[in-house]
Amino acid sequence: MTWYFDSHIHLSDPQYAPEIDYILKQMEILKMKACCVSMDYENSLETLNLARTSNHVLPFIGIHPECSNDNLESVITLIEENHEIISGIGEIGLDPNYITNDDFSRQIKVFETLLSLAEKYKKPVSIHSRKSLDKIFELMTSFDTSRSLLHWFDGSKKNLSIAMDMGFYVSYGPVMIYANDKQTLLSKTDLTKILVETDGPVRFSRCFEMKSGQISFIPSVIFCAAKILGKSFDEMSSILEKNSKSYLGI
Repeated sequence: MTWYFDSHIHLSDPQYAPEIDYILKQMEILKMKACCVSMDYENSLETLNLARTSNHVLPFIGIHPECSNDNLESVITLIEENHEIISGIGEIGLDPNYITNDDFSRQIKVFETLLSLAEKYKKPVSIHSRKSLDKIFELMTSFDTSRSLLHWFDGSKKNLSIAMDMGFYVSYGPVMIYANDKQTLLSKTDLTKILVETDGPVRFSRCFEMKSGQISFIPSVIFCAAKILGKSFDEMSSILEKNSKSYLGI
């Protein structure tokens, strides 16, 4: 039986709370696992609590660049105390949309500190890289990139080539179903480095009618990827399962 993986979703977001029992049951029936990423310390606690209720939830702890002023020391302690049970570090990264006066220093400190912990405990990382790929490439030369995911990849073909050369994984989500540029990027991605995600509860237009990302969207993303790459659905699912397990180290 093939397992399906959502490589990046915020299942511990309050928006999912009213229907989380249904979502977890759905994951069990569909044989789906989810890398549940966190935004800050409090959200990381929620992620850990959620993971305790279902082994289909793979907990990632981190500080999103939007929350870079969060208590870094508390998150460090949380990771150190739970490193045996967490699946990865994330969501971490850089984003100029969340800074003032072009001061990246705090974001960079948080990013590099959590990357160091990921290396210490041999954990995969889920990286937010909006409008900051060049800086992330620069910083990551000092870290192991073999189990690093550039989630919701939105770079150029040149950026993609660099990411492949550096050994990053990249993930594509529901937008790929209706966005030609994402389909082109997918077609140029190393087959062994492709992952799929929803990034829920982000909302999606077109065929998704502005609904929040649901883990049940994953089969549609896989079907689209299979069509673009000339694979059957089963072939694509098998490739993604292998890639996901390699990324997670399981």
